[in-house]
Formats: sequence, structure tokens, C-alpha cells
Amino acid sequence: MRYGEATVTVVDPRSYMTYQPFLPEAAAGSISPRHVVVPLRRVLPKAEVLTGRVTTIDQDRKVATVAPIVGETYELPFDYLVIAMGAVSRTFPIPGLAEQGIGMKGIEESIGLRNHVLEQLDKADSTTDEAVRRKALTFVFVGGGFAGAETIGEVEDMARDAAKYYTNVKREDMRFILVDAADKILPEVGPKLGAYGKEHLEGRGVEIYLSTSMDSCVDGHVVLKNGLEVDSSTIVWTAGVKPNPALARFGLPLGPRGHVDTSEKLQVQGTDYIWAAGDNAQVPDLVGRKAGNPNAWCPPNAQHALRQAKVLGDNVISGMRGFPQKEYSHANKGAVAGLGLHKGVAMIVVGKVKIKLKGRLAWYMHRGYHGMAMPTWNRKIRVFADWTLAMFLKREVVSLGAMETPREEFYEAAKPAPAPAAVKTEGEKARAS
Repeated sequence: MRYGEATVTVVDPRSYMTYQPFLPEAAAGSISPRHVVVPLRRVLPKAEVLTGRVTTIDQDRKVATVAPIVGETYELPFDYLVIAMGAVSRTFPIPGLAEQGIGMKGIEESIGLRNHVLEQLDKADSTTDEAVRRKALTFVFVGGGFAGAETIGEVEDMARDAAKYYTNVKREDMRFILVDAADKILPEVGPKLGAYGKEHLEGRGVEIYLSTSMDSCVDGHVVLKNGLEVDSSTIVWTAGVKPNPALARFGLPLGPRGHVDTSEKLQVQGTDYIWAAGDNAQVPDLVGRKAGNPNAWCPPNAQHALRQAKVLGDNVISGMRGFPQKEYSHANKGAVAGLGLHKGVAMIVVGKVKIKLKGRLAWYMHRGYHGMAMPTWNRKIRVFADWTLAMFLKREVVSLGAMETPREEFYEAAKPAPAPAAVKTEGEKARAS
């Protein structure tokens, strides 16, 4: 845009953007967690970045109400609005899930999962209670899509390496369970590669239960619909995503699953000043519709979101200046998934030809694609540096579980000491007896 033509304001509860495809590798310690996130103020130096949440949008007055992380709410006027709030974990009212489950949508959850798994190995190595040990070494993952399969593959890899440093814990003592309501895993890469992924994980000792779901997990007691019952201290929930529920408060037209209903130009239906893209938008898939599917919509993945963002930016400027806007159209380029160190599956689309890869070559494709897609050269270089160092140095297996409550030790040291008990005289002792 021309100098002074517009002010761009970004409102987000976090001051950074997370590259979610790298969360499983961050959980396994293959990438430093700091390198998976991109600080907004660094990459958007010409924008105004506000850390807070938009609670309501008044479309008549063109005003958004912002709740900052501290202080009173205030109104923020706008001329044009972009809705890109992403998605959150899709959950169900399963007893115990809210208390016991661990998601994989943010870097905080990724770090927490890593620390939690290593802490379970510490616990199992130190206890003499067989029930506690068995519960600590049982890991349940719900959801067999990209997030679930990649996370269990990476975490199993990490746990296998970490077990070498424990006297009383071996890989054979651990139990990894993957559960999915569908009849296959990794549907994004096709049935053949999905079947290979399943066989590969099972060959590493992962139990996979398909066409079933979790009924409850109260106090870590997992009950599956197929009758299996296990006690587990680690329950990872990766069973899909849903649009951010805050969208329901903004008065926008929503699709049947809660997405913002947009046209093929990424403009919200019925408006001329609001656009939406990414996981919170219902965008027509023009390529799929030309192929004969009139109800094709763009799936919620990074491949579409990154490309939609570029079209959306151009369309906002075209809308400001009164120029025609461009339709968003993108043909699927394939999918890649890592299942641990040197293991993966990939389906690459070149024209009308689908190239299917598995094993180490697919893993290279996975790392190469996502490494280059990572925003900013700063983060690209840091991620590739992490991978290069890992070729020569052993994996870190340190649990920093105290990060969950960093002030606890200081609090214990600083809190007032209890008053000493008064010393009783001989006469008081005699009366008390």
C-alpha cells in the first residue's frame, strides 16, 4: 500500500504465531520450542499489534470491542475487517476429558506433553508400586489424522531413546495406544500410504484401535467403546478441530459447522468490507467443484491457509480501491507426514500424477517442505540448525516439569515459617495427663 494509505491493526491473545505442523517435533525435542513460534511485532513492524481478544463486533457502527490482557475493555473502530481466528480442538462431552486430556494446538501444549511424558518415565523408574508404574507407562492418543499419527510417532521415538538412560524402564514396559473412530489413519495421504503408516507404527509396538472411540477417562481410567479398559496418566486428544467458537458472537453468517461463510473471493457473504480465510472460513474449493463435486470446500490445513492469505491481502486492497477482486483457486499439492526420526509418508501431486513415498525419503520431503514453509528466514535458519545439530548430538531427554509451577519452590522458601510449639512446663504436662 502507499505510505499513509491505511493502518493495519492485529488483535491476538498471543503475541506470536505458531507453525503448528512442527508441534510434534517440538514435543519430541527435535526442534527448540522457541523456533516454532514467530513474534508478531518482529514480522509485522509496520502494523499495530494489540495483545488481547475481540469480544464483540458492531457491524452497524464498524467498531470492535477489545479486551486487553490487563485493564478495561475499549472500542476499536475499523473500515475493513479480516477474520482469521483459526481453529480450536474439537472435543466431545466425554467424562474426564477436560480434566485429563492434553491437546496439541499450541506450543504450550507441545512443551507440556514433552515434560509430562519424561516425568512419567521418572515416576516409573523410581516407584515400587506396580499399578503406579503401569499407569505412568501407558500412553493413549485419540485421533489418527496428521496430528495424532505424527505426535505418537515422535513421542514414541523420544521415549524409546530416553529409556536408554533409565535403569528400571525399557521400551517393552511402555504401552502406546492410538484410537480413531474412522476405519483408517492418515486419510490425507491416501489409503495405501495410510495402511503403510498403520503397519509401520504397529511394527514399533503401537496398538491401533480403529472404528472405535473413547467413552470415558475419569481419573485416567480409559474406557473404549470396543471394551478395552486401561489406566493411563497420559491422554493426548487430537481428534480434529473446529472453528473458534468466538465467531458465534460476531453476528457473521456461519456455515453448518460454525465456519464463516465466504465467497470464492474470500469475502464474507452479504458484506463488502469483511474477509475471512484459514481454518475459521468456509471457502468454496473451485478446483473440486470443477471436477464435479458441487459441495467441495477447502480443507482446514496450512497448504490452503498460506495461499488464501496472499489472495485475501490483494483482495482487501482491491476492495479499498474499487478494483475487481480475484477468486481463490488452488489444486492440492499433496501431503507429507513425519512419524519420527527418519520415518514418514508423503504423497506429492505433480500435474495429474501422484507420487507416493515412504520411509526416509518421505521424511526428507516432510522436513524440506515444512522447513521452507516456515515463516521468516530467521526461523527457517534456526529450524534447519536444530536439525543439523541433531545429526551430531544426542537427543535431549531432560524433563522441565517445574516450568508448570515455576514459583512453587520460591514460594516454599519465602512463606512465613510456622510458629514453634510452646515448650510445656512440668506442671502443664502433669495437668494435661
